[in-house]
Amino acid sequence: MRAVTLRSGIVGLLLSGCLVSAVEARTLDTAYGEVDVTDTPERVVTLYEGALDASLAAGVMPLGAVTTRGGDNVAEYIDAHLGDKRPAIMGVVREINLEAVLEQRPDLILAPARLTQAQYQLLSRIAPTVVPPTQPMAPDNWKDEARLYGDALNRLDAIEDAINAVDERAAEIAGALEASGVDGNAFVVRWMPGGPMVMSKNLFAAGLLTQVGLTVEDAGLVGERGVHSDVLSLENLSQVDGDWLCLATLNEDGQEALASAKQSRAFMRLDVVQRDQVVPVNGQLWTSANGPLAALAILDDVEAALLP
Repeated sequence: MRAVTLRSGIVGLLLSGCLVSAVEARTLDTAYGEVDVTDTPERVVTLYEGALDASLAAGVMPLGAVTTRGGDNVAEYIDAHLGDKRPAIMGVVREINLEAVLEQRPDLILAPARLTQAQYQLLSRIAPTVVPPTQPMAPDNWKDEARLYGDALNRLDAIEDAINAVDERAAEIAGALEASGVDGNAFVVRWMPGGPMVMSKNLFAAGLLTQVGLTVEDAGLVGERGVHSDVLSLENLSQVDGDWLCLATLNEDGQEALASAKQSRAFMRLDVVQRDQVVPVNGQLWTSANGPLAALAILDDVEAALLP
């Protein structure tokens, strides 16, 4: 009788374990079909800034990450969330070091939406690789990406909390701006060594500016599928002479180019310059990053710059 009871107990535990595994197993819809992920991954590599952001927002410290655009490490705003631990660098988003990825022995790889099929085939041999489906460009695409990464990490609730925190913060700032009478249109311009480029009104930062009550424009210089315009001459800057001008530089080269432009009459004649409503911002954050942590950092910038 005792043997039967013991055997029944073991069977019960095994069945219970199977049920738990069934609950923990998740099938994700990705750009390259369904990907099965089980349990809570512990060794995670991120190959995209948005994936790194979402992982940290969900409470997961990745073992590896790629460099930010225009830099040789992760973006500056990420530093505040790393502490003493830092992810190893896996290369840049367009040139991933497969050997570095393999060395980390990941059990999950979070990749960018534009990962090529050839890269996917190689990475998926190392670990389950999650690539978000490509969508038409829209300011809130980052939320769907973050949710997919959160589901892969088995931390979807944490991601939902992080997204809600962004929406609540945006609503708070929108109320403060309205109360202060701050409104109007805004342009986001990335200043490169070769000159200024208008960023699309469908980008991440533009969506946040819209959430706080500004009207983001691109003067029709950016196509629906484009990320930014062609380089503008200083003489054509009048096309982005709105109520607010957010000027983004990626690195020191861009900052030097902007400093040089400020010496020109064409730049100084702009109404937005004369009203002192030009907002210098970090291009790595404003024009390259996305995710809940990036959103909160941008909203902090908006509050500091626009509220008296």
